[in-house]
Amino acid sequence: MMDATNEQRTGTTRRTALRDLGIAVGGMALAGGLGASRAAAEPRRGPTTYVLVHGTHSAGAFWMPIARELTLRGHRVVMVDQPGQGAEAFVPESYQRQDLKAMAVEPSPLEGLGLDDYEARVTGIVRRAARNGPVVLVGHSLGGVSVSRVGDAVPHLLHHICYMAAFCPSRALPTADACTAAPENANAVSPVELMVGDQDQLGVLRLNFRTGDGRELALLKEMSCADYPNADFRRFMAGMQTDEPIAAYAGRAVGRADSWGRVPRTYLRFGKDRTIATALQDRMVAEADALTPGNRFRVHNFPEASHVGPLDLAPIAEVLDTLAA
Repeated sequence: MMDATNEQRTGTTRRTALRDLGIAVGGMALAGGLGASRAAAEPRRGPTTYVLVHGTHSAGAFWMPIARELTLRGHRVVMVDQPGQGAEAFVPESYQRQDLKAMAVEPSPLEGLGLDDYEARVTGIVRRAARNGPVVLVGHSLGGVSVSRVGDAVPHLLHHICYMAAFCPSRALPTADACTAAPENANAVSPVELMVGDQDQLGVLRLNFRTGDGRELALLKEMSCADYPNADFRRFMAGMQTDEPIAAYAGRAVGRADSWGRVPRTYLRFGKDRTIATALQDRMVAEADALTPGNRFRVHNFPEASHVGPLDLAPIAEVLDTLAA
């Protein structure tokens, strides 16, 4: 089916007042007012900028090892923090105390955020980055829905888009929720049993990443990085954030053939992913290729990689480096 080597529920309100923020590597800080930035009218042909979009319950810092490699190869890199994540993270007071009863009801400022907010954040950064040269937009996991949305919004500003074990919704599977519920994802590991509180009342999916329960830790490890040593798994967990808006999963993110479908695209396929099963990755790629048969995914297969990628991320950076060409 592919070449292994080359290959709604919507929130009722939106928090449009959150400041735009990107964390930059390589001496370029992009912060503040990004959503209001005008499109690049006369872009300079400088180094390629990689705009890296994190996945669920994560932050821009997730990309640090890859960003370091890309920077050392001469590229500019911006690691996006989505609204309410990373440098803007909300840490429930009850989470700090590990009071699970209070954590189940503590309100979240992320309630009401959705894909419109995520798209606005990333599009604003892409607009500024494109003033200086080509932009490669990369999304991991839930970050794929932002990539698709931005690919529709500003395809003329994108040199390449890349999905790293990420959701790529289609007409048949128009949201991250729909992708997750697809039969091809039946053997994936779900965090539903780890939820704290009622997501419908909180407006967020809330997980306790500081749990000391061995069974829960084993499930979290299997979902994310089953092949990692425990020390590396704990390090990964330390960067995870409790809340993700449920509207981000329910928002429609179907790329159109005449916009998103015009941008060259790559998929990094992870063969031991237990969050977005490999069979689902294959289906999403196939449905995208059917929509734009003249512009098909270039698929790179990492058969031993779990959801967060291999422990040695140098091969990932190597592939991403080629996308600047």
